[in-house]
Amino acid sequence: MAGPSGSRRIHGSIAHDLGVAIVTGQYRPGDVLSGEIEFSEQLQVSRTAYREAVRILAAKGLVESRPKTGTRVTERRRWNLLDPDVLAWTFEAEPSQDFIRDLFELRMIVEPAAAELSARRRDGQDLARMGHALEEMARHGLNDEAGRAADRLFHQSILESTRNAPLMSLSSSIEAAVGWTTVFKQRKRKLPRDPVPDHRRLFDAIANADPEAARQAMTELVRLALEDTELSLDD
Repeated sequence: MAGPSGSRRIHGSIAHDLGVAIVTGQYRPGDVLSGEIEFSEQLQVSRTAYREAVRILAAKGLVESRPKTGTRVTERRRWNLLDPDVLAWTFEAEPSQDFIRDLFELRMIVEPAAAELSARRRDGQDLARMGHALEEMARHGLNDEAGRAADRLFHQSILESTRNAPLMSLSSSIEAAVGWTTVFKQRKRKLPRDPVPDHRRLFDAIANADPEAARQAMTELVRLALEDTELSLDD
């Protein structure tokens, strides 16, 4: 019998596989998933593991379970598209161009305003985190996972430095969006340019406590990132 950590791995794996199948359209809204007895026998896993996986998916808005009608895939408008797991599952296949552009629209709404607030409210510790992330980005580059992790940390640090609780709650989602679009835009070609100077201009504006310059620098950074991604979409 699997121990607690083994059980978590099993139901997490089931949730992953079902989640990918849902967000990529293998299961469509309204489809009813196999019952827990049939599913557990098919995969040779416990019914408890299947139920826990369904709970994970339900918490992300992907399915709903009702007595007598079973577990049904919900309408896409109910999915938590900004959940880091849902974003990861979406990018395991080929996300739609509309979805990619929607993510950049969200970033353009959120991140320039966050950069402006950061320039007003950041402290020395925030600047130290951003500066370290920037150094790691420059050292490793975005072709390397260490460099991409530093990029995510840089954007996360800006959101956290706003001291705005709702904005800070978006940090994991924005971090995931930054990470997955970065991977996506270099999946077929090398990055067309080095984005580190754009990040350095943004850092300087925040460090200099210049809100307007920080907003403009972040706007330009996101705009250029979208341009890079558009090249990948056209391939």
